[in-house]
Amino acid sequence: MNTVQSKRAAFLKAAVGFFDSASAYAEEGDLQSAGTLILKALDQERRAGVVGPQVLQLIKPRN
Repeated sequence: MNTVQSKRAAFLKAAVGFFDSASAYAEEGDLQSAGTLILKALDQERRAGVVGPQVLQLIKPRN
């Protein structure tokens, strides 16, 4: 497994952990903590999606 795949897997594993914790807090009725953990999980999923080389503005728009 190369570094990009391992980083992506680590971010997704962290996201799953946050979602599981959020579920536990929600079942206890602590919706504030559950919401915070859901946001952290979504951030980890976003990070997993952008791991690797980035291509920005290679195609210039015609004016």
